[in-house]
Amino acid sequence: MVVNLDRLFTKRAKSLKASEIRELLKVSQMPGVISLGGGLPNPEAFPVDVIHECIEKVFKDHITNALQYGTTEGLTPLKAALAERMKETKNIDCEQHEILITSGAQQALSFCAFCFLEPGDTYIASAPTYLGAIQAFHAFEANCEAIPITDEGIDIDSLRRNLKRLHRTGIIPKFLYTVPTFQNPAGVTMSEKHRKEILELASEYDFLIVEDDPYCELIYEGDPIPPIKSFDTKGRVVYISTFSKILAPGFRLGWVIASEDIVNKFALRKQSADLCTNIFSQYVAYEYVSGGYLDEQVKKIRKLYKRKRDIMLSALEEFFPEEVKWTVPKGGMFLWVTLPKRVNTRLMFQKAVAKKIAYVVGDAFYPDGRNYHSMRLNFSFSEDDVIREGIKRLAEVIKEEMEISYEEERRAPEGV
Repeated sequence: MVVNLDRLFTKRAKSLKASEIRELLKVSQMPGVISLGGGLPNPEAFPVDVIHECIEKVFKDHITNALQYGTTEGLTPLKAALAERMKETKNIDCEQHEILITSGAQQALSFCAFCFLEPGDTYIASAPTYLGAIQAFHAFEANCEAIPITDEGIDIDSLRRNLKRLHRTGIIPKFLYTVPTFQNPAGVTMSEKHRKEILELASEYDFLIVEDDPYCELIYEGDPIPPIKSFDTKGRVVYISTFSKILAPGFRLGWVIASEDIVNKFALRKQSADLCTNIFSQYVAYEYVSGGYLDEQVKKIRKLYKRKRDIMLSALEEFFPEEVKWTVPKGGMFLWVTLPKRVNTRLMFQKAVAKKIAYVVGDAFYPDGRNYHSMRLNFSFSEDDVIREGIKRLAEVIKEEMEISYEEERRAPEGV
């Protein structure tokens, strides 16, 4: 008898969807395809020699403990080093018991979903927003109140109007999810004024703020803006960050800073998920931070990525049609391209792959799947000359698609 898996899978399991980016990585493995879609750090940004040194120190000083199970909350010396650095560089004042080491920032997002969202609950996010967050929250059958973004991040006026509307209908959002600094996917940064206003709104309407901050160290111009968490005096902000962009993603290390009650709940969830984060990786990260390597490595990463960003921006100016617009990020790894509304980037994707160029379609970053005339481009991963060639190929595809869509629009019967 054939197993009836459809009967066995839960409603939640049936609702799971594949990540657009994970699927894209399969396409990018095809011979000759230039992928400007994936959010991969550049291998040149990996401090290989430093990692080697750190591993040697782990073998010399900690190897027995590093090969053993660790505590669910994370390695105490690493948490102490993080607490010190958060205070010095981000003005986030936290104690060790307010820090949880996670298996990457994505695990922290899954904890937010598990601990805060019941089926039918409402959360708030910008549109567009990080695809991994949409996946994590969608898996728990929550409703998203999507708020458009501006050049300063989430549209505060729209957020305020929507909160009033929700309040009138008796809906209290559980949290607002935001990537305020060099946002994924749009590359925009929330102003300090708006960060403080969001915190005030959270207090007024009684919701939490999930601040996802993976790119804050990757700043290429201007002054850094303090995290929302640095202004938090009431424990309303769950701050999430990661070593993936400043050490290496293969270590799968992230951390959460939140009130003790929240950290304790997350730790209980983590015990049932994986017991503890990879302890060997935690020891390596501890040596990396405490040994003073991090700040110097961040300087190298900034220099590398700024050059790549500038190459992409220059190529966009040279090859893209005037009707196409894009953001100019001051840091991070991405920029956002907006085409005329008659151009559907999802339909155009297969034509792009045929031309050996790939991107991430814009509607993947919208909780409700709308906005089909945009795309996300990554500038951190590819070689310099590949970035330029990739933009040139993409420009050819866009020009062809714009011409086709223009002719179709021109020939359409009036009133259709």
